[in-house]
Amino acid sequence: MRISKEPEERKQEIVNTAMKLFCAKGYEKTSISDIAKEMNVAQGLLYRYFSSKEVLFDTVIEQYAQQQVNQITSILKKKDMTLLQIVKEMPTFVEAEEEDRYMKQIFHGPDSKDIHMRLSMNICAKMQPIVQKMLEESTRRGEIHVQDTATAASFCVYGQLGILLNQEITREERVERIKSFLITILKAL
Repeated sequence: MRISKEPEERKQEIVNTAMKLFCAKGYEKTSISDIAKEMNVAQGLLYRYFSSKEVLFDTVIEQYAQQQVNQITSILKKKDMTLLQIVKEMPTFVEAEEEDRYMKQIFHGPDSKDIHMRLSMNICAKMQPIVQKMLEESTRRGEIHVQDTATAASFCVYGQLGILLNQEITREERVERIKSFLITILKAL
């Protein structure tokens, strides 16, 4: 018997199954056929939602990046914080929840350097406009004085990658260096 599902529900089911298989077999060794077989559906159904495995994987990256950004920016729900307070309290790394175990293995595993870089760039692209808005609001309140908030936001977001990706220093040291640097810059503005 054929099971009909809402398009968004079906699309998410495909993404979830793909994540599970990408984790178990690796991205390169997982085919659209494998995903369809795991779901017990025809391959054509997957192609109705995703034109290729690459497009499907881009969706996986997009979703995981948005989850990361949502967790990182959860501090912004607190009202009446200065930019300096936000930087001091904002998480730099996000702890993966149990349901994210597949994502953690895919993006943060020992053989996932290129995939991790794609994720990092996606997170940066999502964070840049958020940081720019924060800088604009802080400038309006007189906390800082930044003329080119777009450039400053790009520097703050993308400039962290060199430190974040440096596996030669501990996670705690990376967080401390980033926050210390950003706080120093903010105090100078």
